[in-house]
Amino acid sequence: MAWKNTRGMTAIKRETITIDATDKVVGRLATHIAKLLMGKDQAGYTPHIDSGAVIKILNVDKIVLTGKKTEQKVHFRTSNRPGGLKRTAVSKLMQENPERVLTHAVKYMLPKNRTQTARMKRLIIVK
Repeated sequence: MAWKNTRGMTAIKRETITIDATDKVVGRLATHIAKLLMGKDQAGYTPHIDSGAVIKILNVDKIVLTGKKTEQKVHFRTSNRPGGLKRTAVSKLMQENPERVLTHAVKYMLPKNRTQTARMKRLIIVK
């Protein structure tokens, strides 16, 4: 997991995990990915140390939404300006850019702190 470098600081040795997303439910897959990115699957988990793995996702265009989520669910974006709220139906998003659906789900399952952007950079989606 961690080893000492020449300066005496611990350096994190990250493993690369490849996940095939074919016929996987978006929410369940996103929680699994979030745990791996945080490093909660490791015995030496410490909340303030970012020791998670690098995650590669294959076949994202084959993920599944259960129930009526394809018709009812909407993703929101904002420019933080008056009238800057944009709504996009998940059915349209799944056809055009299914990577964004999974990325959005994983991002909002990670803690909202300074490690969130670094963890999201380790999520690699292969088309």
